Amino acid sequence: MAAENSTLGPANHAPLSLPMWQLWTGRVLSALPVLLLLLSASMKLSHPPMVVETFVGKLGYPTNMLPALAVLELFCTVVYVVPRTAVLGAVLLTGYLGGAIATHVRVGDPFVVPLLLGVLVWAGLYLRDERIRALLPSRRAQRTAAGAPQPAGD
Repeated sequence: MAAENSTLGPANHAPLSLPMWQLWTGRVLSALPVLLLLLSASMKLSHPPMVVETFVGKLGYPTNMLPALAVLELFCTVVYVVPRTAVLGAVLLTGYLGGAIATHVRVGDPFVVPLLLGVLVWAGLYLRDERIRALLPSRRAQRTAAGAPQPAGD
């Protein structure tokens, strides 16, 4: 029998009976993009020559945009980390990462990193937030709700 999480409740809209494996998997999946986005923002704020050269020379942005983008990145990440605003944070990060993807596509660079970060943002949130699972139910949940018999392997 799976351990149940009883620390969350109505204050942050998470269910009281979320299995611990699901909660921790969601937290780990959410932590990966958070850590990488915090690293990215800190690099933008510290202006190391390699970052400035890439940002200005390769991506075509002016140097004075680095701090503004870093603050925006930090803001979106913090909104995502706070449980009450995590859904809004995921939406904001989706927009931010969409801009990063567009920038990479424009200059002909691979865009797999921002794409994977966006997928991890939503996958982590899906696992740790009942509201997202209610919006995007799995086929298994749909069969269960409809009362249809489930195959033995499901």
